[in-house]
Amino acid sequence: MQYGKVEISGVNTNELKVLSEEQKLELLKRVRQGDKKAREELINGNLRLVLSVLQRFTGRCDSADDLFQVGVVGLIKAIDNFDPKFEVKFSSYAHPMIAGEVRRYLRDFQPVRVSRSLRDLAYKSMLAREKLTERLNREPTTTEIAEETGESRADIVTAMESVSEPVSLYEPVYSEAGDTLYVVDQLKDSCDDKTWLDELAVKQTLASLAPREKKILYLRFFKGRTQMEVAKQIGISQAQVSRLEKSALDKVKAQF
Repeated sequence: MQYGKVEISGVNTNELKVLSEEQKLELLKRVRQGDKKAREELINGNLRLVLSVLQRFTGRCDSADDLFQVGVVGLIKAIDNFDPKFEVKFSSYAHPMIAGEVRRYLRDFQPVRVSRSLRDLAYKSMLAREKLTERLNREPTTTEIAEETGESRADIVTAMESVSEPVSLYEPVYSEAGDTLYVVDQLKDSCDDKTWLDELAVKQTLASLAPREKKILYLRFFKGRTQMEVAKQIGISQAQVSRLEKSALDKVKAQF
């Protein structure tokens, strides 16, 4: 998603107006008096604020136009609910309102679907987080969010994780001097070096087995055949299959 382009949803971003706080307060007063022209002017004068908020969500939606329109909805809600008595700048009040609207949109239209109850709890948790952030002047802990909502900490964690946007394995997490570190570079399985050495030893041992022993192990443990089926396919008795299988396994075990 590119916000550097000149036009989004038919709006030329290079021609957007920027209002001072005094102008915003004056327009807000006129909006309270039912002035529709002032309302439109206030919306157009804060579209750059919408764009700045959307920068936080780059790459999380295929359509910049859709996300821009959702951000404008958040801006309108901020205009409708803002009260000059709050003694805060309008932009400071509108910023979390716009971001919250975008998060709700991404939550409801994300690729991985979750239950309605879980989405509602996540929405409730995000609202509580925004309120606590404003009250505490810092990011609240999960425990504090749980206390604010009256929900259990475990439920809060589950709900918030359920609406988290999937991250690409090739999302850059660090870059210096042209050397970029991606998410995939930080992943590893539970196997340690010893396990890799053990696997190598197993392969070497299997390679040293007699052809008939290797075929028996392959049919038994890779194809899931019974000893009777293996015996019929190879043309020997089940007793011979059992003896050769045990001998081959003993050779493999001897390596460990």
